[in-house]
Amino acid sequence: MTFEVGDKVIYPNHGLGTVERIEDRTIMGETYGFYSLRMVDSDTVVLVPLDNVDGVGLRRAIDDREVKKLFTLLGNGKIDNHQNWKGRFKDNSDKMRTGSIYDVVDVLKSLTFLAKSKNLSFREKRMLDRAKFLVVSEISEVVGDTSVAIDGKVNKALDRCFTNRDRALAKAKAAKKTTAKAKAAKKTTAKAKAAKKTTKTVKAKTSTTRRTRTARAS
Repeated sequence: MTFEVGDKVIYPNHGLGTVERIEDRTIMGETYGFYSLRMVDSDTVVLVPLDNVDGVGLRRAIDDREVKKLFTLLGNGKIDNHQNWKGRFKDNSDKMRTGSIYDVVDVLKSLTFLAKSKNLSFREKRMLDRAKFLVVSEISEVVGDTSVAIDGKVNKALDRCFTNRDRALAKAKAAKKTTAKAKAAKKTTAKAKAAKKTTKTVKAKTSTTRRTRTARAS
C-alpha cells in the first residue's frame, strides 16, 4: 500500500496521522525511504519505512460509508468474553496491533463489558482507554465532529450493545427452556404409549389364557 503527502493514515496503536513528507534518509551507509507522519494526538513526527508499511499495519482512515458499519458493530450485542486473563489479554493485544478499526472495536466492547462487572487490571484499563481513543478519534476525523460528541455516540452504541446482548441471552434461555419442556413432554408421551402398549399386551395374554383354560375345561 502506498500513500501520498496529505493522506490521513492510521498507525496501529498510535492513532491518526497525516503524511507530511516522503523522504530518504541514510542510515549506516544505506539509503531508505520513509513516510514522515504528523500524529494528530501528540503532534509528534513518526517515521515509517516505505518497505515496512504492511509490517506495521499502516492504513488509510475509514470513509463515511464505514462509519455507519462501525456503529452497527458497536451496538450488535456480540461480545467476545474470555474467562482466562492471559488468553484474553493476548487476544486483545493481537487485535490492537492489527491496525483494523473493527478489531479495536471488538476490544472496546469486550473490555467495556468486563469493566461493568469487575475492576480491570492496570494494563487492561490502559488498553481500554487506548481502544476508546482510537475509535473516537478516527470517527471524529472522518465525520468532522468533536471528540466529545462522538464519545457520547459511542457510549450510547455500547449501551445498546449490552442491552441487545441481554435480550439475546434471555431469548436463548427461554428457547432452551421451551426445548427442554418439549423434550420432557415427548418423553412422557412415549412412556405413556409404552405403558398403554404393555397394558394391551397383558390384557391380550390374559384373555388368551382364559380362552385356553375354558377350552380345556370343555
